[in-house]
Amino acid sequence: MAALAPLPPLPPQFKSIQHHLRTAQEHDKRDPVVAYYCRLYAMQTGMKIDSKTPECRKFLSKLMDQLEALKKQLGDNEAITQEIVGSAHLENYALKMFLYADNEDRAGRFHKNMIKSFYTASLLIDVITVFGELTDENVKHRKYARWKATYIHNCLKNGETPQAGPVGVEEDNDVEENEDAGATSLPTQPPQPSSSTYDPSSMPSSSFTGIQIPPGAHAPANTPAEVPHSTGVASNTIQPTPQTIPAIDPTLFNTVSQGDIRLTPEDFARAQKYCKYAGSALQYEDVSTAVQNLQKALKLLTTGRE
Repeated sequence: MAALAPLPPLPPQFKSIQHHLRTAQEHDKRDPVVAYYCRLYAMQTGMKIDSKTPECRKFLSKLMDQLEALKKQLGDNEAITQEIVGSAHLENYALKMFLYADNEDRAGRFHKNMIKSFYTASLLIDVITVFGELTDENVKHRKYARWKATYIHNCLKNGETPQAGPVGVEEDNDVEENEDAGATSLPTQPPQPSSSTYDPSSMPSSSFTGIQIPPGAHAPANTPAEVPHSTGVASNTIQPTPQTIPAIDPTLFNTVSQGDIRLTPEDFARAQKYCKYAGSALQYEDVSTAVQNLQKALKLLTTGRE
């Protein structure tokens, strides 16, 4: 992808979007779609903050130039041309990053890349708002991820051992107040494959129950925070990750829609979104999440209910 023209210095008024712009830069080569939407979020947010003062107008103008250049380069990408595909791509990417950090946390492996992944996941959930209001689930994920990043960063900074796994979330504790946590540099090497998997049944009763992670979801071998390059290892030495496939709802085998079912445009949009989520999950070889979303789409289309 062609290099983008640099931006002028960030005006102080736009401090709240500096980490979103940094995330965009980090993903220019890693995932240009994520980079595009991070800039779009920064643009929309910046316009609301200040679009009148000269320095802000100049900055937003240059940022708009970057967006237009990216859109030309990604013009044939469905995640750019179709909002529902872009929303699914971004949400799935953020969830994978969250799950990686969550699994590392539950296993007691506390390190900078895990903190970075928690914080970046929260930033990407911010970015999802370019498509509309967040779901309650995403709001809870964002709050938990941002709090966890701050909590673990402060523990390590003070030489303390963080408590692993979900614990009570402290109110009004915003990681953005601690730039070190959000700006932690990624290591040059990707994190090593994790043998641990997320097991919803293992969550203690005292856990933060507001976080609902899809059952069967697992941490990918390499977190989206760092996509590895080819290592030259022969493909026949790579073992697939065991996955637990959810049970199929037997009522879905009867796919004949009931005659009195009238689907609204919103129903069709939701069904399409579930299918896009399934396709996006398969990009990460996450069969369980794909199956769950396809079942939701089928149930909606055949019964009119979710």
